Parts: sequence; C-alpha cells; structure tokens
Amino acid sequence: MQFITEVLFSLHPSLRIAVIFLIAVTAHIIVRKINQLTQWLFVYRTSNEEVSTKDRFALRYPRSASLISIMMSAVTFIIYFIAVGLIFKEFNISLKAYLASASVIGLAIGFGSQGFVQDIVIGLTLIFSDVLNIEDLVEISGQVGKVEKIGLRFTVLVNFYGQKIYIPNRNIGTIGSFQTGHVKAYVDIQIPDEMDEKDLIDEIKSISLGVYNQHNSIILSKPEILGAKYADKGDWKYLRIKFKLWPNQHALIETTFKQRVAAYMKRLYPKYMSWMITITYGNK
Repeated sequence: MQFITEVLFSLHPSLRIAVIFLIAVTAHIIVRKINQLTQWLFVYRTSNEEVSTKDRFALRYPRSASLISIMMSAVTFIIYFIAVGLIFKEFNISLKAYLASASVIGLAIGFGSQGFVQDIVIGLTLIFSDVLNIEDLVEISGQVGKVEKIGLRFTVLVNFYGQKIYIPNRNIGTIGSFQTGHVKAYVDIQIPDEMDEKDLIDEIKSISLGVYNQHNSIILSKPEILGAKYADKGDWKYLRIKFKLWPNQHALIETTFKQRVAAYMKRLYPKYMSWMITITYGNK
C-alpha cells in the first residue's frame, strides 16, 4: 500500500484524483463480482424455476463453500479498506492515523456487537460440526424447514409454503433433525365383520388419493395401503394406511382424512364410531 501511495503522489494532482477515482470504481466492480459469485455458490433456486441441487457447489461441499464465503467477505473488506485509505491520503490524512482510528472504531464496534460475534462463532461451529447440512429437514427455534444455507450470521430454512426463514445463529439452541426427511403416520381403520374388505380398500384408496392430490405439499408421497391386519387378540380386523407427512402437519390426517373416512363408514354402518379409526406415528 505504501508503494501505491508513493506512485500516486508522484503524479500530477489531477491525474492523481483520476487514478484514485479509477481505483474506487475498480474496487466496487470487483466487490460486485465477488457478491455475484457468492450468490451463484449459495442460491440454488431462482424466481422462475428450481435449479437441480446436484449442480450447486454449496450443496456438494457445504464446508468448503462456507469457508470460501468467509474469505470473500474478508477480501471485500480489504478492498474497500485500501480504497478508503488511498482517498483519505489524498486529503493529507496520515495512514497511521487512519489505521489507528480504524482500530479504535473496530474495538468500539466489537464491544457493541457481541451478538454479531456470537453469530459468527456459532455459525463456524455449525459448519465444522456437521450438525446441519444443506437440504436437511430440521426444527430450529420452533421453525420447521429444509436447510437452504448455513451462513456466518444466519441459518436459512425453507418451509413447506416455500417461505424463507432467517434464524440468527445465536438464537439456535436445540436442533431437531428429521433423518428420513418426513414423519410417518399410520391410520388403522377397524373393519366390521360383515364388510367386504376389497370394497373398503377401493374406497379408502380413493379417499387417500383425493386428500393427497389436494394437499401434496404436506403429504410428500402417495399413501400406501398396507392391507388388512388382525389385532393382537385376533378378535377384530383393521385396514392400515401409511402417510409420509411434512413435520408438524399431522392435523391434516387427524381431521380431514379421518372425518372423510368416518363419514363413509357411518353411511354404511350408522353405529360406526370415530374412535374406531386410530392414528399413530413412527419411523418404520
């Protein structure tokens, strides 16, 4: 930097100002290119279409991408710092005074931005501990979504509405990870002895597909009819259906689906009761 300033001050003042202006513009252009590269690395969805996640460096190498992001931020700061220093030098401000003032200001900011420091420390911890990975389905601070980005300041989730949720890293406490990427719901429908099993399966399949087609952002795949089974004592039979759900959206099965099935059963058997349809959750 000292060499650059000596060269600048050997020039005519008008040329010196032109060179400084050129340096400022160049610095700004370089920073913009750095930001564009950062966006390319981390943003894998556009406003018009969803880009294949396999084509994004950040998804394949989340640690390396995060480190590159840190280095880009550092380079951006250095570029602007040098440019500002050169401009101040033109106004006869000593570089030593500039560096000293920057140190004092940085120290003051450091005392006033402990939350910022916490965000960075926790962000680095998340990056290197493998607690979170891109595309993991997790619950953080009461929010459920897929991890889109693990940054130094924020962790970004995308919920089933497609809404982006920015969570400051310092607010991350307990992390719940859904290893299978969904929650499984099992609906057991008690079958009356006199009912034809095939007719029931056909009707329940139709109801299940109807609910799936209507709410396929919550039900993540077509429901599976697992067939009729006997209870442990063998005194009654039930039909089991398996759903794969977005976490915390079980109300759809416990209300809409159950009500439709109960209404169908009551049309055939007026004494049929809602408690004869049970719902359990598991990982099998």
